[in-house]
Amino acid sequence: MKETNNSRRDFIKNAALAAAGFMVVPRHVLGGKGFIAPSDKLMIAGIGVGGKGQSDIASFYKSGKAEIAFLCDVDDRRAANTVKAFPKAKYYKDYRQMLDKEHKHIDAVSISTPDHNHAIQTLAAMQLGKHVYVQKPLTHDIWEARALTEAAKKYKVVTQMGNQGASNDGPREIKEWYEAGLIGDVHTVYCWTDRPVWPSGIPWPNQTAPIPKELDWELWLGTAPKKDYIEKLVPFNWRGWWDYGTGALGDMGCHLLEVPFSTLGLKYIQDVQATVGTVYADEFKRAYYPESCPPSSHVTMTFPKTPKTSGPVTLHWMDGGIQPTRPDELGPNEIFGDGGNGILLIGSKGKILADTYGENARLLPTTRKEQVAQKYARVEGKANGHYAQWVEAAIAGYGKMEVSAPFEISGPLTEALLMANLAIRGADLRIDNQYPGRNLKLLWDNNQMKVTNFDVVNQFVKRQYRKGWEMNYNI
Repeated sequence: MKETNNSRRDFIKNAALAAAGFMVVPRHVLGGKGFIAPSDKLMIAGIGVGGKGQSDIASFYKSGKAEIAFLCDVDDRRAANTVKAFPKAKYYKDYRQMLDKEHKHIDAVSISTPDHNHAIQTLAAMQLGKHVYVQKPLTHDIWEARALTEAAKKYKVVTQMGNQGASNDGPREIKEWYEAGLIGDVHTVYCWTDRPVWPSGIPWPNQTAPIPKELDWELWLGTAPKKDYIEKLVPFNWRGWWDYGTGALGDMGCHLLEVPFSTLGLKYIQDVQATVGTVYADEFKRAYYPESCPPSSHVTMTFPKTPKTSGPVTLHWMDGGIQPTRPDELGPNEIFGDGGNGILLIGSKGKILADTYGENARLLPTTRKEQVAQKYARVEGKANGHYAQWVEAAIAGYGKMEVSAPFEISGPLTEALLMANLAIRGADLRIDNQYPGRNLKLLWDNNQMKVTNFDVVNQFVKRQYRKGWEMNYNI
């Protein structure tokens, strides 16, 4: 009797442990056609969990359908609040170790790191069959954007870029207005921002600084060239250096170009030209700081005709506080965009003005009020619902649910703003004390992914990765 009771107790105990373990097995392990896992939650690993990564992780969790299983950050200071909020999540510093050791327990990966490491981290997750959510811009280089766009299809994973405005009502409403013919055919677009709000157009500091003990500088550098640590580069000022960031376009371009892309069906650029702000070392001499993004720029992009336009579309990008001329239809005291940022679509019969993320869309003049039938479904929660949308789509599986910013859309969008950066770098490139890229229109061969009339800028289409940090993928 004693042995029987012990056996029964052991059986019950083991069965309970097995059931408990079963509940945390990721969905992809238990999955199969028509199979519903015991836990309906997506097991997420976060790479870069401070700052924006912290809010991303919190938003996934708030969906009620995600479990934060693993956290990874190269800077313990930045990660501290997220680690405290999710004490059960196992913590790593090196994403490679995390994916190697834990990939069987992960369904999806969220990536919110500096731009230069986005692609290599995203590809690593996709090659393991993990769904991915990646902060904007999708990549640092044009080639990387094309590679990730193709890889998403190859590995059949659910993707989403952190372009929250794509889930707002504004872009959908603007599409409905446009397709109802309220402003005729759009031929010209302006997008502008007051960024940068970080140091730009400056030399790389001569003074190095001690590496904070909580920061793994080698891992932070990742794909970038080996350099000594400098003050205030982390956590934000890296945006102004070409080795790591993508300037004002990388920070705000996705949020502002989303409206013309989704409304007009834009995809790949055919040509681009740029002018950049000038920095002077003294009264008569222009300073040359090739490592740093310029303080301001005006880029003109030409997109070929699409099924939604009657001809090519010219898109102007302006940053550093530069703004287009106020449209005549806007009252003298009415705010242009949201003050610092804006989107203006100019059609053959009218104009549409909007703020960042496509919010506060209005026909011009603003006294013009017209109603059209709702054609596109709205995302529950709007920009905040962008996270839950991806979580639910990942749970459903590849191709089962629509998301607002999949790589199919975000890849070409990212390529466009990186092409604009290519023109900016070309205009700022000095060769033999001259600037041969200025006043040029760069002609783009989309199939070959190269500029055909100014070869020197093609070095920036796909940069050289630091040894040991190469991105292994063939397009």
